[in-house]
Amino acid sequence: MNNLEQRKFVIIAAFVIIGIIFLIQLFSIQVIDDSYVSSADNQALRFVTKYPSRGIIYDRNGEILVLNQAAYDLMVVPGQVENIDTTLLCEILDITLDEFESNIDRASSYSKYRASIFKKQMTASEYAQLAERLYQFPGFYGQKRSLRIYPDSVAAHVLGYIGEVNQRQLDLDSFYRSGDFIGISGIEKQYETMLRGERGREVLMVDVHNTVQGKYENGELDVDAKSGYNLESTIDLRIQKFGEQLMRNKKGSIVAIEPKTGEVLCLISSPTYDPNLLVGVKRAKNYALLSQNDSLDPLFNRALMAKYPPGSIFKLIQSLIALDEGVISENTGFTCNKSLVGCHNHPSANSIKEAIQMSCNPYYHQLFKRLINRGRSKSYFEDSALGLEHWTERVTAFGLGQRLALDLPNLKAGNVPSVELYDRIYGKRRWAFSTIYSLSIGQGELEVVPLQMANLAATIANKGYFIDPHLISNIQNLDSNLPWEHHETGIDAGYFEPVIEAMQWVVEKPGGTARRARIDGIEVCGKTGTAENPHGKDHSVFIAFAPKENPKIAIAVYVENAGFGGTWAAPISSLLIEKYLTDSISDTAKQNQIIRADLISLEDVYED
Repeated sequence: MNNLEQRKFVIIAAFVIIGIIFLIQLFSIQVIDDSYVSSADNQALRFVTKYPSRGIIYDRNGEILVLNQAAYDLMVVPGQVENIDTTLLCEILDITLDEFESNIDRASSYSKYRASIFKKQMTASEYAQLAERLYQFPGFYGQKRSLRIYPDSVAAHVLGYIGEVNQRQLDLDSFYRSGDFIGISGIEKQYETMLRGERGREVLMVDVHNTVQGKYENGELDVDAKSGYNLESTIDLRIQKFGEQLMRNKKGSIVAIEPKTGEVLCLISSPTYDPNLLVGVKRAKNYALLSQNDSLDPLFNRALMAKYPPGSIFKLIQSLIALDEGVISENTGFTCNKSLVGCHNHPSANSIKEAIQMSCNPYYHQLFKRLINRGRSKSYFEDSALGLEHWTERVTAFGLGQRLALDLPNLKAGNVPSVELYDRIYGKRRWAFSTIYSLSIGQGELEVVPLQMANLAATIANKGYFIDPHLISNIQNLDSNLPWEHHETGIDAGYFEPVIEAMQWVVEKPGGTARRARIDGIEVCGKTGTAENPHGKDHSVFIAFAPKENPKIAIAVYVENAGFGGTWAAPISSLLIEKYLTDSISDTAKQNQIIRADLISLEDVYED
């Protein structure tokens, strides 16, 4: 190879090397270090996130439970902030100079050339004071978004609330970006993917004075935001509001269900709170006050999470299983033998209907013994275990001891004790009926949540089946069937007749334990209970459905530390039933007495 050719290859190699160096440098500037391109683009272009409107939630009659209100985030590009009147901006935003500097430092640590939030969730009126003078503050601009608004300030435990995504949520789901909002509890959390919508983008041209000059490329790079789906809930706003009013100054819950459909008509946990407290920039402060500084724990959803012994309500299940198993007939009687288990004074029950009406404890002690000890084994202990195993299967068919398919998070399952549980406690087959007889009257290791008791009332109203309790009936503009299932108890429908008749006696006959639940012109079928409370006064419990024929509403009411079920829970239930069925109240004196009653002691209110 001659010298000329060698020089040619050297020159070509030099050009190639120089080209590679330039390409590497260009790649570094444009891709690795975006400060140059960001600086150039952001002087001329503004990339604005278009946040979607979150889906609206309606009640069963089309009344709005949750809607959106315009709000604004004040954005800042730190690299463009220069020669501004900091004192004036702080005055308009009602912040200190230290807060201003802290916000700028935080934004700069993210990027000097990309926008980030300087002040979040300004109301429309707050932003309006700034908007007309925004040209004086280069590097700042407003970005529209929305806040949730609860027009009637009710159903906080049903609807839930939203909050800003945390790092864990960002790591779990790539859909979200820092500054996005997500459902934290209630329907807002359960139906997050339906409600949230899809964000969009707008590319705007701005001048050196931070004034928008128009859309870039006539909006060809813009992407429209897609609003979230609207939800139609099963809640009846009328009785939700009325129920919360009745439960004011009381601890407890109300759950009402439409038996034929499983639709939840109201779900009330008391004490409650105004859901508007957990909206916007004040959310963190108010959440701390509600969760840490309030001994009444208004954030705790008692309707779904509080576990109680069912008490005498459970006698309805015992009656149905015993009839279906054939260990008693409708006319079986037992002596009210108080040496077996304590009871109040009443005649001995000569039938299952009288036993339910008078809520006789010794009757159910003897009934339960027949269910458990069936002579399946010569060993008394093994016979008790076999009996309990079968009994547990029958009880769980009523939806107890398991999470019902309600479309809300954090629902508890309660507890139906099993053979395995007693083997762990007492040793394998070292226990018998005499160990577990308290189950006969709904005490012992039995635990239920109020939703399960309302579902029990619906199951009896339906004479043997229930539909999954649920809170959403339709997702607008989405062709999809919600997965609510039909469940059978396995109890013959004929055995429900005497039990339902007895539940009517409980309310209407002299000697019935729920006379305060009577409503003129409406046949109410109910059962009182007194759930034992080892830490204080017992809880007042009542379940019911109405009317007797073709029931429209099933309900469970728990009032903590209020004693006998017929005193408080029964009249509250009757008022709500009447309001739902007639949209009126005939006994206003009873209504006023309930509303005025304060069953929360001063010790509870001011407890450390």
